[in-house]
Amino acid sequence: MGGYLTTHILDTAQGIPASHVTIQVWRIDAGKSGVLLKTTCTGENGRTEEALLTGEEFSVGTYEIIFKVGAYFAAQQIPTADPPFLSDIPVRFTIADPNAHYHVPLLVSPWAYSTYRGS
Repeated sequence: MGGYLTTHILDTAQGIPASHVTIQVWRIDAGKSGVLLKTTCTGENGRTEEALLTGEEFSVGTYEIIFKVGAYFAAQQIPTADPPFLSDIPVRFTIADPNAHYHVPLLVSPWAYSTYRGS
């Protein structure tokens, strides 16, 4: 089996999975504009139904996941600034091993976020 890319989002302000967050996955090629590979949404558990990338789409290169959290926090009715401090969060990373599992989670509140390469 080849490698694949997954994610999940945790709303750290409320201590719950962030559901119904739109996610875009882009491939970033040097000297060119990015190519949108997929748009999806998290489910009730803060995860997507399927891997973000698999097969031929999952190859050595630079990628960016854009987490659209502004609409999520507005729907949660959590007080934020107007406009919100965080709206679209881009996370750019490189896949070096096309046979590995890359997991890029997002821990987020209306005021801060963190990410890491998980398993």
